[in-house]
Amino acid sequence: MTDEFPARAARQRIIRTEGGLGRIPVTGVTPVLQGGAYPVKAVVHERLLIQANVFREGHDAVNASVILTAPGGTQRRIDMTQVEPLGLDIWQAHVRMAAEGDWTYRVEGWSDPWGTWTYNATKKLPAGVDVDLVCLEGRDLLERAAAQAETLRTPGAAHLLRGTAESVTADADVNELLELISSAPIRRAMARFGPRELVSPTPDYPIRVERRRALYSSWYEFFPRSQGAWQGDDGQWHSGTFASSHERLEAAAAMGFHIVYLPPIHPIGSAFRKGKNNSLTPSPQDPGSPWAIGSPEGGHDAIHPDLGDFDDFDEFVSKARSLGLEVALDLALQASPDHPWVTEHPEWFTTRLDGTIAYAENPPKKYQDIYPINFDNDPVGIYHEVLRIVRFWIDRGVTVFRVDNPHTKPVEFWDWLLQRVHETNPEIIFLAEAFTKPQMMSALGTVGFQQSYTYFTWRNLKWELTEYLTELSDEMASHYRPNFFVNTPDINPFFLQSGNPAAFAIRAILAATMSPTWGVYSGFELFEHEALAPGKEEYLNSEKYEYRPRDYDAEPNLNVLMGTLNRLREAHPALQQLRDVHFHHAPHDKVIAFSKSDGDDVVLVVCSLDPDNTVESSLNLDFAALGLPGARQVAVFDELNQERYTWGEEAFVRLYPGRPAHVLHVTAE
Repeated sequence: MTDEFPARAARQRIIRTEGGLGRIPVTGVTPVLQGGAYPVKAVVHERLLIQANVFREGHDAVNASVILTAPGGTQRRIDMTQVEPLGLDIWQAHVRMAAEGDWTYRVEGWSDPWGTWTYNATKKLPAGVDVDLVCLEGRDLLERAAAQAETLRTPGAAHLLRGTAESVTADADVNELLELISSAPIRRAMARFGPRELVSPTPDYPIRVERRRALYSSWYEFFPRSQGAWQGDDGQWHSGTFASSHERLEAAAAMGFHIVYLPPIHPIGSAFRKGKNNSLTPSPQDPGSPWAIGSPEGGHDAIHPDLGDFDDFDEFVSKARSLGLEVALDLALQASPDHPWVTEHPEWFTTRLDGTIAYAENPPKKYQDIYPINFDNDPVGIYHEVLRIVRFWIDRGVTVFRVDNPHTKPVEFWDWLLQRVHETNPEIIFLAEAFTKPQMMSALGTVGFQQSYTYFTWRNLKWELTEYLTELSDEMASHYRPNFFVNTPDINPFFLQSGNPAAFAIRAILAATMSPTWGVYSGFELFEHEALAPGKEEYLNSEKYEYRPRDYDAEPNLNVLMGTLNRLREAHPALQQLRDVHFHHAPHDKVIAFSKSDGDDVVLVVCSLDPDNTVESSLNLDFAALGLPGARQVAVFDELNQERYTWGEEAFVRLYPGRPAHVLHVTAE
């Protein structure tokens, strides 16, 4: 149950020992990050599970509640439920928060006199043991609850409780009396107003509730310089611009994407510029890598003149907003040798013993066109310069930042920066592009990154996907929000290198339904797949080093499927959440089945993992996980293929490259 109440009433008779467990021990509280040093992640109206172990000495009844405190100080009590196995003393409650801001929660364990009395009454009254005393104690508890109902101005409940108290007498029919005290109205009234003794609270733990886009979004990445780029008769390339990219904004919006992500839009250095396919010998017309930021024309607060000027950028952002899109900029904290920082702040870089500045390396790869920043040389200067840059682009309408390689910068820096930005602009979303060790990826999420790249790109087998999604939706969900990009300019996944359209469809369906946030790098919809070399997960003729104008309407393409997936995600709250996922048994190792739910909305996905062959499998459905315990049949509507089925606990599926999946809306038969 849930109830609003004054803070003072919430703290009555609180008992807690110095520095340890309370009178009623409460342990194992989750979710809690670093002992409460960092807030748990949530978004508005997201369903959050709070769990704790609550127990006491002896045999008297114990109970537990969550006390949820809103940013303005209003408190709400949500009573917890003990779950199986009962011997482990596990108590749970789901909460939803209706407003953005910094919330807190605590768990209160308490002695439950009514629970103790009802248990004793069901044993003693039928046996005729201590009848007068049992009735006297029951009347007292009911009268106390009635008084509390009056205090909280609930006269109807007070009248019900007093009337019940008058019926608890030694001469009452035992069966009628037991039926009365166990009736739903009395149970509800006593749960709300009954005595709570020896209340023992945990500390208050923080929850940061952000806007829904921090959890649920669809990303589309493209290079503005390629959009509208053209080659003259003389072979000279001419860059696309912000103005020529409006058409791509319209296409992204038509497909239902929420966020358009642009690689760095800043001036590009000429020193050690890379040519096609990462060549060290560029031609004069090669545009260079956008991540080699900085030239005499400016650095991170400048725009590459080939793309336009600030008026053009402002018009681009305005156009995006008019289409319901947000613009994400790349925040790549590095510099080309030509960046103004190199001469103005040489202390921000690492100087080697031979006097040269260290360039980026990932042996055997060398990135001579990029200087990493050394955050230890002048942390105050670097920290504040980055904050200035972020706020500079926020002031120009940017609401989302995709951060390049955050794992190569100190976690302490991100902790500082993200908190500073949150204090003034809590609406800003940061995506961590960190394909690295699990502990680092987890730490970046903990200190505040709203979203994170994942290992999804490399999870292709059924057991890999099952294990990974289970981990993301359970133990990591409190601090780590996954963004399932199907490809990136840096990653041409092996699964897609055959060019088989079914492989692309399968990965799009999995990404869009497994994660509340997914992303696509342009060219995916056209099945671009050629690898730089056998065994390499890099694109041939990579757009990082050259212009790649495309005919996005060329056949075949995935435009319709991507639009359909985004439409389904918008229509189904179940696909917009991360935490409630259940896998169903399909014996075939190339068929994966899982359901997601939010309230009454339940979606069941059955997907082939074989892009080349037809697969057939039985399917064992867990009706309880589908929200239909006790049902014999379930009605499902395939949103991808517009077909209806009626399935029992055992069903059969046949999937093939032209129809590799079912995305099913589940309803009771």
